[in-house]
Amino acid sequence: MSYKKILTVQDISCVGQCSLTVALPIISACGVECAVLPSAVLSTHTYGFNGFTFRDLTDDMPKIKDHFVKEGIKFDAIYTGYLGSAKQIDYVIDFFNQTANDDCVKIVDPAMADNGSLYTGFDIDFVKAMRTLCGKADYVLPNLTEACFLTDTEYKTEYDKSYIDGIIEKLIALGAKNVIFTGVSYREGKTGIVVFENGEYAYYEHDFLPGSCHGTGDIYASAFTGALIRGKNAFESAQIAADYTMECIRATADEKDHWYGAKFEPVLGKLIEMINQ
Repeated sequence: MSYKKILTVQDISCVGQCSLTVALPIISACGVECAVLPSAVLSTHTYGFNGFTFRDLTDDMPKIKDHFVKEGIKFDAIYTGYLGSAKQIDYVIDFFNQTANDDCVKIVDPAMADNGSLYTGFDIDFVKAMRTLCGKADYVLPNLTEACFLTDTEYKTEYDKSYIDGIIEKLIALGAKNVIFTGVSYREGKTGIVVFENGEYAYYEHDFLPGSCHGTGDIYASAFTGALIRGKNAFESAQIAADYTMECIRATADEKDHWYGAKFEPVLGKLIEMINQ
């Protein structure tokens, strides 16, 4: 298999095990070259830390794109995570249009909401811009809250398959080619991933682990992207990403002082084994 190159676009939180500090090592461990485009630099992520620093890199993004174009740099995949503004989304679309190989895979994690609410600083205008970006994606990876905002659907904590299928239909109507729907639970004590690819549905169910770790969505999306670009199909990639994320949560479960992220590094070897099977 040829050596692939991914560009991932998201922020850098210097401490906190999320965004680029997760994406770069995980994608690299999958055996794929990972180029980065930082959208902002923070001293820490914004959950649980006080007085963090923040530097917005929006104005640098078109300059970086122009340099890539001048140098003839193209990517086999472009994967987006947390984006800080609608303007950044516009710039990402420029990267899609100007730095993608002919067969480039575009993967969008619409990281903007969870537990029924948008993240601080986001509003409906950002949601509308994210709908446009998702419409250009080969794979979109929303959680339930994000999917509801993207499709203007009422958020529910209790639902059935028809509810999830209806949301997926609306996501496809936006223009997204395929959907990897995370955190879908049809029965108590279990959760899973719905994979909708080429008109076909599949579901991978696994145990629901109590508690949560910041950054697991970034871990999941990065592992999915790395596996997919290494040649796994979408269902295999979704399964690998879920299993690896579970390993990260288990590795962190007994560390009460490690509240700010998931210990993904000690179990990278397991991800490499999954990729190479």
